Amino acid sequence: MALITLRQLLDHAAENNYALPAFNVNNLEYIQAVMRAADATDSPVILQASRGARAYAGDAFLRHLILGATEEYPHIPVCLHLDHGDQPSTCISAITNGFTSVMMDGSLLADGKSIASYEYNVGVTADVVKIAHAAGVSVEGELGCLGNLETGAGEKEDGHGFEGKLSREELLTDPEQAFDFVEKTGVDALAVAIGTSHGAYKFTRAPDGDILSIETIAKINKRLPNTHMVMHGSSSVPQDLQDLFTANGGTMKQTWGVPVAEIQKAIPLGVRKVNIDTDLRLAFTGMIRKHHLENPDNFDPRNYLKPATARMVDVCRERFIAFNTAGQASKIRVKRLPDMAKAYSTAA
Repeated sequence: MALITLRQLLDHAAENNYALPAFNVNNLEYIQAVMRAADATDSPVILQASRGARAYAGDAFLRHLILGATEEYPHIPVCLHLDHGDQPSTCISAITNGFTSVMMDGSLLADGKSIASYEYNVGVTADVVKIAHAAGVSVEGELGCLGNLETGAGEKEDGHGFEGKLSREELLTDPEQAFDFVEKTGVDALAVAIGTSHGAYKFTRAPDGDILSIETIAKINKRLPNTHMVMHGSSSVPQDLQDLFTANGGTMKQTWGVPVAEIQKAIPLGVRKVNIDTDLRLAFTGMIRKHHLENPDNFDPRNYLKPATARMVDVCRERFIAFNTAGQASKIRVKRLPDMAKAYSTAA
């Protein structure tokens, strides 16, 4: 099956009341894990690469790994998505390298740390939408800055994240502004700020409405009932993965992620894409640490990469099932990029 655009997946998810986990990938094992779980559960897939992942693996390697995944699993629709494009040129380079969806994060300036004006965000996002849609490629935008409602601070991921502190009002996406943003940019999906943040250290306690605002999602959905929303920084950082990591020599302070139950509450409210990275990192690294401690004489990477990949498969399978993604892949028919470009042109 050919690569599919994000818009097609999110439209199908909205029609059938489910969401898709979007897994950040960096290498062969990550991609194998996601695809094996998708195959086992008949789930469509979003594989996303950040600027850091592209720098680490290289665009050509990533592209061919993804194409390999579509050849190995021709029955699974796969979207290749750019996560947190920092400027239009980054998005354009992704499109020319075969990405079927890009994120233009204009909430920050190109330095990845300075908060951008609303006008700047609208301008750069609208520019990317015009270019991407002409090629049939989907666009995700972001309104609001991801940050911790407990501290007002941001959390850097791959060098991306605001510096300083913001008020609660500044950290939550405004529904009226969201309406204006979608109208002016024409984005296919909108990443919203609700108190989630990148990395493992999202909350210092089990999150409630004071520090994780599902209510904000409900308000935006009421104003924009047909807009696909995205939850960034939504790894659940489950206790068993923290324990796996620390029991085998890792060091991390106790932390809480975004509970799966809270994500499930957000799905009927219009959340269609849920970004997950830390959970796979913990599963992968925790199992590698465990193997090294138990097998100090081993020097064959395959012997520790296999169980590490298998643990990531478990995490992916759990999310596919929890978000009702399971069972949906075989129902989707892929539209070619030229057909998507024509549809965008007709709708404009």
